[in-house]
Amino acid sequence: MVPCYNEAARLRPDLFAAHAEATGHQFLFVDDGSSDGTADLLREVVTDKPERLSLLELERNVGKAEAVRRGVLQALEAHPRFVGFLDADLATPAAALSDLAAVLDERPEIEIVFGSRVQLLGRTIERNTLRHYVGRFFATAASLTLDLPVYDTQCGAKLFRVNASTEALFSEPFLTRWLLEVEIIARLTRLRRTEGGPGPAEAIYEFPLREWREIPGSKVRARDFPRSLFELWRIHRRYLR
Repeated sequence: MVPCYNEAARLRPDLFAAHAEATGHQFLFVDDGSSDGTADLLREVVTDKPERLSLLELERNVGKAEAVRRGVLQALEAHPRFVGFLDADLATPAAALSDLAAVLDERPEIEIVFGSRVQLLGRTIERNTLRHYVGRFFATAASLTLDLPVYDTQCGAKLFRVNASTEALFSEPFLTRWLLEVEIIARLTRLRRTEGGPGPAEAIYEFPLREWREIPGSKVRARDFPRSLFELWRIHRRYLR
């Protein structure tokens, strides 16, 4: 699924449609109460490709975390093998979904695959320098909060194997509007402590993306960083104490 909020200037529904046609993947767009014509654009494209594209319109802006949560719950109603989310700006190309799905196909012990923006030779990872270093600091804080060596929680490309735990991870609203990925890991940790089964270190795989490009117009700003540290504290207090 693809959360969208005021993305009319950046959204490329034709690229999503082409990928869906080529691979058989399905995309559920969730319009998060946009005010800029995003919903109109999405209505048009899903009408052209109703077998591959669909739209969930929220009456008001509820934030990315809640938009993703509602979208995932709706997507689960179709009983897919995998469900996930991808940013509307396609900073991560849609083709990366095939890479993430391949991990789940080849490794049955893995339940969740996170796309990770690792700058390696042979990869094309283009990030704003300041945002990159702020992100590395945040990633360190997230790792300490979760007590896990996670490299990149905030990349907008995630894929989940649909199993008994999936709906539980999305069943209740998230504490935060933006840090849903960290909160998902914390929820999985709590769930496995109470019900048993592989913890996040065994169930989550970080896949180094082949390509990621910073797209101007992100809703997340460097000045949001201090608030994110407070949100990490809230997540730790709620799930991990």
